[in-house]
Amino acid sequence: MTAEPEESPLIEHVVRVSPSAERLPRERQLAWALAEVATARAPLDADAAAMVANRVIDNAAVAMASMSRRPVAVARAQARPHRMAPGASIFGADPALRVSPEWAAWANGTAVRELDFHDTYLAADYSHPGDNIPPLLAVAQHVGAGGADLLRGLLVAYEVHVALVTGICLHKHKIDHVAHLSAATACGLGALLRLPTEVVYQAIGQAVHTTTATRQSRKGEISSWKAYAPAFAGKAAIEAVDRAMRGEGAPAPIYEGEDGFIAWLLDGPDATYTVPLPAPGDPLRGILRTYTKEHSAEYQAQALIDLARAMRDKLPGIDTAAGADRIASIVLHTSHHTHHVIGSGANDPQKYDPTASRETLDHSIPYILAVALQDGAWHHVDSYDPHRAGRPDTVALWHKITTVEDPEWTRRYHSPDPTQKAFGGRLEITLTDGTVLADSLALADAHPDGARPFDRPAYVRKFRTLAEGVVPADAQRVFLDAAARLAGLTGAELPALFPTVDHAAIAHADAALPGGIFR
Repeated sequence: MTAEPEESPLIEHVVRVSPSAERLPRERQLAWALAEVATARAPLDADAAAMVANRVIDNAAVAMASMSRRPVAVARAQARPHRMAPGASIFGADPALRVSPEWAAWANGTAVRELDFHDTYLAADYSHPGDNIPPLLAVAQHVGAGGADLLRGLLVAYEVHVALVTGICLHKHKIDHVAHLSAATACGLGALLRLPTEVVYQAIGQAVHTTTATRQSRKGEISSWKAYAPAFAGKAAIEAVDRAMRGEGAPAPIYEGEDGFIAWLLDGPDATYTVPLPAPGDPLRGILRTYTKEHSAEYQAQALIDLARAMRDKLPGIDTAAGADRIASIVLHTSHHTHHVIGSGANDPQKYDPTASRETLDHSIPYILAVALQDGAWHHVDSYDPHRAGRPDTVALWHKITTVEDPEWTRRYHSPDPTQKAFGGRLEITLTDGTVLADSLALADAHPDGARPFDRPAYVRKFRTLAEGVVPADAQRVFLDAAARLAGLTGAELPALFPTVDHAAIAHADAALPGGIFR
C-alpha cells in the first residue's frame, strides 16, 4: 500500500481580482507563486519519486492499449512530418524517428488520454495529472536531460496541478479542466529545464491564456477531441515555455486581472480562491494524493463498477433478458458531481443512447452500471463494443437506471479529511416483487485506501496486460527496467521509456487514414 503523505504546513495563497490601477505586484500573483514552486529545488521524497515511476508505467500501459485507435493514429500521422534533431520519440512510430517535442507531446498525449484510463485527482475541480508526463518526457528527450531532471519536473507538475485543482473550480463555469493542466506543465518544464522564476511566470500566463476552453468537449455528443484536448494543452505549454525562454511576455496578471480568467470566466470580480502550495524547503508530495484507474472509465465510476460487481451475486440471471426483466428500477445515490457529470442529472439523452460514442459511454454511469452488473467485469475494449452497447436486454436494464444527488455523498466528495473523502455512492435495486437490495462503496478497490490498493506489481500487471499483442515481451522488459531506474537514467537512456511496438499489430490503423495538410 502507498504510504500516506505526511502532513506538512501549506501556504494558503489567496487569489482575488485586482483592478489594473492597483498594479498588483508579481510577488503577490498566483502565477508567480506557482513559478516559485517550480524553481525552489525542493528536496526529493522517496515515496513520491517511486510513484512517479509508477505513473510513467501507467501512462505507457494505456498508450499501448490505444495504439490502433483512430484518434491516436491521426495524432501520430500529424506528428510524423515534423522531424527534428535531436527531437523526441512517438509512441508506436519507428524508434529511429524523432520529431519536434511539441508534436511528440501532441501524439503521445493523445495516446495516453484516448482510453481515459490513467491517473486522476478530484477536488474542487477534476484532473488527470498524468497528462503532464508526455510533454515533459518529450522535452527531456529533446534537450538530453537525464531521469533525475525529468523526475523533478514531474513532481513539480503534479504538485502544481493538485494545488490548482484543490483551490479553483473550473467545471462549475463550464471551463474545461485543461486550463489547470497547461499551467502545471509549464511549471514542470520550468523545473526540468532549471529556468528562472521570471521565465516560468511568463510561460504560465501564456499557457493559461491559450488553453482556456469550454466544457462542451465533455458534454452531449462527446467526440475524439476529449482525448486531443489535454495533448493540445501540453503542446501549447511547450510552445509557451519556448517563447518565454526567448524573452516574450504574457498577459498579466493572468488570474487576478480585471479582464482576466477569474473576473470573466470564473466567479467574477468579487471572487476569492485559496490555492494551497508547499512551503519553501518542503518536499513535493502532491502526487501521493492522486490515484490511478483499474477500470477504463471516468474515475467516479471506479468504485461503482466495483460495487456493481459485488452486488451481481445477489442478482442471479441478471445477464439474461429474463433476469433483467426482474429489475423494476435501479437508483444510484451519489455526489453532485457524479450525478451531474456522468449521471442522469447531466440531462444528456446521449447517456442512454446505445449508438453513442465510446467517449460518451464512458461518461454514462447508467450504461456502466448496466454492463458491470451483467458482466461482473469491465474491459477497456469489450465493454464499449457497439454490439455490447446495443444488446436489447442491456438497453432495457440501462434505461431503468437513474442517479440522484445525496448531500452526504457530495460532502464526502469534497471533504478535505482523507478519512471522509469518497467518490462512490449507494446503489438501490428494486425488483418487480418489491424486494430492495442496497449496498454502498466509498472508494474504488484500487484507491490507496481501498480494498486492493495499486502497488508497483499492480502497475506492472496493468502494463503487461494492456501491452499484450502490441509490445513484444523483450521490449516490455526493457521498458519496465528503464522505468524502475527512472531517477538514474542518463539522457541517452530516455528513449527506453518508449516501448518498442510491433508495427504489424497497428499497421492497419495507420493505413486506413486519409491525408491532411501535413500529409
